[in-house]
Amino acid sequence: MKINYAFLCCWILSFNVFAADQWRTPNAENLVYLKLETGTVIVELAPFIAPNHVTQFKNLVNEGFYDGLDFYRVIDGFVAQGGDLTEQKPSNNKSKLQAELHRTAPKNSDFMLIQSPDFMAPQTGFINEFPAARDPQTNQEWLVHCMGTLAFARDTDINSATTEFYIVIGQATRHLDKNMSSIGRVIYGMPAIQSLKRAHLNNASGVIEQPEDRSKIIWAKLATQVAKQDRIAIEIQRQDSAEFKKRLKKAKTLENEFFHYKGNGNLDVCYYKPKIRVKSN
Repeated sequence: MKINYAFLCCWILSFNVFAADQWRTPNAENLVYLKLETGTVIVELAPFIAPNHVTQFKNLVNEGFYDGLDFYRVIDGFVAQGGDLTEQKPSNNKSKLQAELHRTAPKNSDFMLIQSPDFMAPQTGFINEFPAARDPQTNQEWLVHCMGTLAFARDTDINSATTEFYIVIGQATRHLDKNMSSIGRVIYGMPAIQSLKRAHLNNASGVIEQPEDRSKIIWAKLATQVAKQDRIAIEIQRQDSAEFKKRLKKAKTLENEFFHYKGNGNLDVCYYKPKIRVKSN
């Protein structure tokens, strides 16, 4: 049997190009590294939803504001909140921010519809691979609170966020959707977040009073401040990729003999998210 090696090489090349198109490399300008006592965490920021909050967060990281601070409020199954509990650490980037809870859907929005209706929104899906929601009536889009979501903390004044942030460590805290300004999500190192020291189960506030009982942020850096050889090469599956669409289709129908109850065809965007992988050399 003769093999057309020229054709085979071209086919393999075409397949590799196609496969590469299924994944994207996040922009280093929108990545933040957190070096914790429990490990390294990488966050991808979402300036397309909360540009002012993202800018302030990046400025705080850039000036070293979070270096040496703690995750001082950690509630199991809910959130891990970090920053300066004393509110005494000086900074040039402590201005109160106007809430950025949603955006007006742009004319050519890349919102990818997955579920309609959703139990907390008229529609849910993805924007730039971030779990998101949309209301066609108000023409609003926003990020939803899934495990790993990064958002700014605030008091009861909706425009009071300054420096404190939290990361969702529960499966989903969707009641916070459109109530808090979400600015990103963890794309690497979630086990390090889940390993943070918790408050006592009987402590309703979740605040860990004794500093020695808290988990520290050793440092926070923009990815562009991290030496290239020390960066972790992350790839994110594109929401419009063939493989992701195939996975969603199977999830809607539970096409597997293991499942005897096939569900109702509804999907939870917090569970069926595009995959993330560390790029192999």
